[in-house]
Amino acid sequence: MLQSEFAFIDGLRARAARETRQNAELRHGIGDDAAVLRAAANCETLITVDLLVEDVDFKLEYTPPRWLGHKALAVSLSDIAAMGGRPRFSLLSLGIPRACGTGFWEEFFDGYFALAAEHGVTLIGGDTSSAPGGLAIDSIQLGECRQGAAVLRSGAKAGDEIYITGSIGASAAGLRLLLGGKRVRESEDDLTQQALRKHLRPEARVEFGWRIGEEQLAHAMIDVSDGLARDLAHICAESGVSAEIDASSVPISPEVSLVETDAEKAFELAVRGGEDFELLFTATGAKAKELVKIAGETGVVVTRIGEVIERSDSALRLRRDGKSIPFASRGFDHFAG
Repeated sequence: MLQSEFAFIDGLRARAARETRQNAELRHGIGDDAAVLRAAANCETLITVDLLVEDVDFKLEYTPPRWLGHKALAVSLSDIAAMGGRPRFSLLSLGIPRACGTGFWEEFFDGYFALAAEHGVTLIGGDTSSAPGGLAIDSIQLGECRQGAAVLRSGAKAGDEIYITGSIGASAAGLRLLLGGKRVRESEDDLTQQALRKHLRPEARVEFGWRIGEEQLAHAMIDVSDGLARDLAHICAESGVSAEIDASSVPISPEVSLVETDAEKAFELAVRGGEDFELLFTATGAKAKELVKIAGETGVVVTRIGEVIERSDSALRLRRDGKSIPFASRGFDHFAG
């Protein structure tokens, strides 16, 4: 049980001042009706928001509060990375049920501020309210990029190669394991625990996204939150192109084997599962060496998985066994039945 809304905010304000970096662009943070920022010269501001709702986006029965705090920030950092930007400031609004007491919030902010410190992000405000139902978390992230350098979804061109960081499917496998009764054991690090961690405590590709944005290596980019198929279809729709995926090149996470042994079902889970928070982007083949160099410097694996083609009868096509066939762009949908 919390003492009062104002005591909660005062405690959070003190902790934010202590644990987050005070950026030179911040003139006034928490304490007034609005934060005051000083705009950096020759930069543009990126703004994104993510809403996490209990029993829709997470379940408290299997989510450690510290990992939930981490994820609340990580999902927004991933959006800034997908624009080729650097994260700078965050705001956090909370709908708080009675079940979440002081101990819960201490752990939650342990995770939140640890990730903020890792990426030089300053918490500058937000809002709180009581919630008669479940916990709701509204995460807003402000970032920056050089003027005119934001990587949009609309820049893909026919002839571009399609790349993805890391591997996909581990988060979907982790969710299936959690729903099947598996639980976090932080002292263990087997494949099952790695799958749970990928879902509950994702890592955003912040440094890699900013580097390829700063050096303008990508034509279009998106983070994989709704599944590779659906997110690649978003790029195609915004760019007026189609894409052909090479099935044999898609990097499927080894964690998928825990829940799917059939190769076709494993592929479907990987490309449609979502919440991998890898970066999916298009670039010319001439940039391949530069991409590999940045990947090595940032500790990220990058895989070429296909190419952008002229707009056809299907947004996505799948190349397998020498044949190219239409491929449905299904993925996660909050409003699906």
